[in-house]
Amino acid sequence: MSTRNNLLIAVSALAIISAVAVAADGPNLGRVATPEEIAAWDVSIGPDGMGLPPGSGTPKQGETVYLAKCVVCHGEKGAGKPNDQLVGGQGTLPGDKPPVKTVGSFWPYATTIFDYVRRAMPYNESKSLTNDEVYAVAAYILNLNGIVSADEILDAQSLQKVKMPNRDGFIPFPRYPK
Repeated sequence: MSTRNNLLIAVSALAIISAVAVAADGPNLGRVATPEEIAAWDVSIGPDGMGLPPGSGTPKQGETVYLAKCVVCHGEKGAGKPNDQLVGGQGTLPGDKPPVKTVGSFWPYATTIFDYVRRAMPYNESKSLTNDEVYAVAAYILNLNGIVSADEILDAQSLQKVKMPNRDGFIPFPRYPK
């Protein structure tokens, strides 16, 4: 037999032995997550605001956070470039032209802003903002869209009461009340 054939037989045998070992004992990937690790990622907030944490923020405070951590991706005052536009677009959903989907024109629930920003922003440091910073950024973005006033204080109670312009533009998910 050639060296090449011997090598193929050895590699095949090793692959079979490895597959049998994995099948018998499982893949042995990682470890079981601790309850604390799971809790750190179990932070979803639904449209009803269930699970919103303590904290608060104003548009003015949000502007400070936005300028420090968001403007590089979302542009001056949420205008977009290089990433998603956050402000404007009201009235563009119906019609023949492509809609401008922003927080102010498209998103149906203000609580979704909190949920998304807390879990995914800033892009390069997701989950790094405090609850107060997230409430403040949400207040700033909502204020730029003309949805909340400049002196509004957003917290767990007030955020879930914010009525978004496109709230009735979606078919409600049966688990959540309208």
